[in-house]
Amino acid sequence: MSLKAGKGRHRAPSRWRSPYAIGGLGAAVGAAALATLVPAMASTTEPDTDSAPNRTLSASVPHPERDWMGSTLSAHEKAAPKAAPAATPDAATVEGVDVSNHQGSVNWTSLWNKNVRFAYVKATESTTYKNPAFSSQYNGAFKKGMIRGAYHFALPNKSSGSKQADFFVRNGGDWSNDGKTLPPVLDMEYNPYGGICYGKTKAQMVNWIKDFSSRVKSLTGRDPVIYTTTSWWKSCTGNSGAFASKNPLWVARYAASPGALPAGWKTHTIWQYTSTGPVVGDHNRFNGSLTALKALAKG
Repeated sequence: MSLKAGKGRHRAPSRWRSPYAIGGLGAAVGAAALATLVPAMASTTEPDTDSAPNRTLSASVPHPERDWMGSTLSAHEKAAPKAAPAATPDAATVEGVDVSNHQGSVNWTSLWNKNVRFAYVKATESTTYKNPAFSSQYNGAFKKGMIRGAYHFALPNKSSGSKQADFFVRNGGDWSNDGKTLPPVLDMEYNPYGGICYGKTKAQMVNWIKDFSSRVKSLTGRDPVIYTTTSWWKSCTGNSGAFASKNPLWVARYAASPGALPAGWKTHTIWQYTSTGPVVGDHNRFNGSLTALKALAKG
């Protein structure tokens, strides 16, 4: 859907930002203001780190515009019709959304009026794709007053976890201790281009996720949130419990409850409960109060 979006400003310092050669005081001030909007975005001609020079950014990913958080679930998991959370009046939750270039311009005012208070935006996929709408979506959510963050759609068969983490962090996935930036997210779901586990054994998949996670931690200071479904996690990691002590869980299940969780996690941090919610489709619930969500952003 195409709706009007605003532009916000925030400072997210990044070790990846490159200096610009700018003449004149006015141009320097303008460039400085632009640099505060989003985590640094690399050149649009930067090649895949695992591929030949001068390859275009999306060359090795056939349809990245159709790959978003939860886009593969309908082909593999049954969803309840018009899934919605069961009423839990005593439970503290915060409504959120996730978006990608699939949504285009987002009406953040409409979402705010529907009590949405946080948003995650797709930044990258593999080491070749950058969401062209990232800046407008990321800053649109910020301007409206939402706490926001970025996510990476993983393709583990394309390159190492650390290389994809590098690409993600320098193209929107960095974290800033400003109280308005949520920790980075690793989107682990069914392969949109082939075998569901990307041709990896369970042990290889666990090692790939560890490689990505440790690299993001070293670059940003935050352990990434892991987005997945219990079914995929069991199939492709052997239901590994290796991440529960460090990585918050974002579980996807389009039903009245999050259901059984992957091994090790006692509770979920975020639950994606539908892909057919108002305005943007994907809606989520943070498992806690707004104060707790702000604490997650602060680290």
